[in-house]
Amino acid sequence: MDYKTAGVDTHAGQQFVKLIGPAVASTKKPHVLGGLGGFAAMSDLSFLKEYKRPVLLSTTDGVGTKLHLAKLFNRHETVGIDLVAMCANDLLVTGARALIFLDYVACGKLNPEQMAIVVQGVAEGCKQAGCSLVGGETAEHPGLLDNDEYDLAGFCAGVAEHDLLITGKEIREGDVILALPSSGIHSNGVSLIRKIFLKEDRLPDSASDRDFLLNDILLKPTRIYEPFLRGAIDGHPGAITGMVHITGGGFYENVPRIIPEGLCADIDTALIPVPALFDHIMKKGSVARKEMYSVYNMGAGMIMAVRPDQVESVVASIQQAGLSAHKAGIVIRNTEKVLLRGI
Repeated sequence: MDYKTAGVDTHAGQQFVKLIGPAVASTKKPHVLGGLGGFAAMSDLSFLKEYKRPVLLSTTDGVGTKLHLAKLFNRHETVGIDLVAMCANDLLVTGARALIFLDYVACGKLNPEQMAIVVQGVAEGCKQAGCSLVGGETAEHPGLLDNDEYDLAGFCAGVAEHDLLITGKEIREGDVILALPSSGIHSNGVSLIRKIFLKEDRLPDSASDRDFLLNDILLKPTRIYEPFLRGAIDGHPGAITGMVHITGGGFYENVPRIIPEGLCADIDTALIPVPALFDHIMKKGSVARKEMYSVYNMGAGMIMAVRPDQVESVVASIQQAGLSAHKAGIVIRNTEKVLLRGI
């Protein structure tokens, strides 16, 4: 009897590390010390001297049951981007700049080539988010997970100047609500989609449904907003008073997280273009419109509160970076922290 017979192949793990080496190296920044394979990732923090009062921020998240679709279609190239996006976007809403990222992979049986594709996606996400993939952990769990199953978790750390943190505390009545377009469902609400489209967790017989799940759901990774917002954040300090990453829980759970007591984000949903894929989900599953806004981003992956006199300059900065921004509402006084007009 040996470890491989028990279900853990250490040689496959060594092969996996070799396969992901180039992808990991492609994300390396000057502050990263050492290479892949050490017991701990190292970063030179001497650059923090440039900050008056540096604040360390960290996030962690996963991809959810979108991984089940990856398994059914045997397509794994975008879920790594989703993993980084879910963490990096949460970090970004504070105004922080992402520095390092680590991943955790749990699998029934390690498939080095398949997992290398996943990590290449993680590396691509890190490059979009401007951070370095500095390490991670891959664990085989025979008997706990089926051989072809895996789960992902990500961990991101970044830094911000204390006095420039964006927390929502500075939101005032009259601030304008901007909505930034999503790339699709991102990585939320897939369990509902599976319930609607899959029968006994098998791919649907309909070719159009299979095409929808593959191309409109699985292969549209979560948009990473760092390259589109960094100029607005750094170039207009104080202009953005709050940001919300619209993830699980949709508008109703996420927007109130940054709105001060006594104020309300009054949002007109008619001002936010809704991609056709959301209408398809709603009609196919007979999902109520309010439920859709309780689960999905409905076309707005990021919501921002901006000082009225700074709106035009912030919008121009975002547009210059290659993304649109829609005026979607205003902050008013109300006991409810979010109102969605048109629901």
